[in-house]
Amino acid sequence: MSTVSHQSHRRSGSHSSTRSPPRSPSPPRQTFHPSLIIKPVPTPALLESVAGAAHYSGARPEGDTGKRRRRSSAHQADIGKISADHQRIFEDLKELYCCRPTKQIFERSFAKDVTFEDPLSKCAGINQVMSQFFAMPKFFSKSESLGSRVMSSTTLPNQIIFWQQQEYTLRLLGRKKVIESIIVVDLDEEDKIIRLLDQWDGQDLPSWFGSTLVRSMNGKIMPWLVHVPQM
Repeated sequence: MSTVSHQSHRRSGSHSSTRSPPRSPSPPRQTFHPSLIIKPVPTPALLESVAGAAHYSGARPEGDTGKRRRRSSAHQADIGKISADHQRIFEDLKELYCCRPTKQIFERSFAKDVTFEDPLSKCAGINQVMSQFFAMPKFFSKSESLGSRVMSSTTLPNQIIFWQQQEYTLRLLGRKKVIESIIVVDLDEEDKIIRLLDQWDGQDLPSWFGSTLVRSMNGKIMPWLVHVPQM
């Protein structure tokens, strides 16, 4: 009995001495995944389609958070990357929308066969276009720029697209109206405006039945009501 017990104890001790010690737990793995978020880079073609095509999303070009910050230096025009001729066009249009039209602006910046469209008017020719802007001081006692920003300035096509926010004060009633626009400006080879498209809130022009006829009539009637300088 003692011999068997002794041999059993030796056999058991042999197995204990050869058993490998338990391994320490492995550190947790860290798996790094590449980011799946790719920030889109705006291109002139994209900006053109945003301003000229249907269903503009309404996002503010300045990354506005929804709070209107009037008369803030952050709303000054960003024109550092456009040519001198495009800058001149941009500044002349700002003057027109601020109810300060002059004959000199149209002489240096507009072609004779220019067209102009907004939700109220459809004009063809320099006289009809001039009458729209020379009529503005008669309807508005004040027009103030709350913000403006060049969105796109390209040579092919020769075009400027800019955003503006304008506050108009009605002359008779004294009421104020803020209009936010995306404005598309097409230029000829001499950097003169041949087409001016004003999209309020970045929306398409009216498409209800007869809207084009009504807007065309407004463009034709205004020269009879407003005196403009001879070109």
